[in-house]
Amino acid sequence: MNRKIVFYVIFFFALVFIFLYGLTRWIPGFGEVKLPVIGYVHPFHFTDQNGKSITQDQVKGKVYVAEFFFTTCKGICPKLNNNIKKIYSEFPKENDLLFLSHTVDPETDSVPRLKTYADSMGIDGKRWHLLTGSKDSLYYAARASYLLDDPKNNSESIDQQFLHTQLFALIDRKGRVRKIYDGLKTADLKELKKDIQELLKES
Repeated sequence: MNRKIVFYVIFFFALVFIFLYGLTRWIPGFGEVKLPVIGYVHPFHFTDQNGKSITQDQVKGKVYVAEFFFTTCKGICPKLNNNIKKIYSEFPKENDLLFLSHTVDPETDSVPRLKTYADSMGIDGKRWHLLTGSKDSLYYAARASYLLDDPKNNSESIDQQFLHTQLFALIDRKGRVRKIYDGLKTADLKELKKDIQELLKES
């Protein structure tokens, strides 16, 4: 009797395993852990290095990476942009993937200055946009949309603020923030590349 019970238990779990395995093979995405939604991008209006207006409508339906930098930075910014360039180069023909690099120093980083910086890095303006605009709008995007800085830092006068972050945000096709990464950590950059590939598969 005990042997029969053991047999049926083993048989039952074998069927369950086969069933679940079949689902992972036949149903795309079944069993995968999806990146959670941690925020939503608010409407924005900036200008890129080519003088083109970039709004939420231009990035709608695209996966993109958002970061913040300034052209006169001699510290982490060059490292961050070189790391982005490596990821950018991994997807040379992926038109559904964009990169948005926002200046935190719009008084210095005019459109011509951003263009010079972009040219020095060999940046393609069709998929990688260096953005400028009003300082309050840029900082609002960093804090309220991309979650790359503490909103409490907004308590001071905007003229007294200076945002400096090494974090990247990954945004999906629906304008939702899915994950934050440390742009200086190799492990985070590997995760970012993998997660980009997953989000590109999402409808």
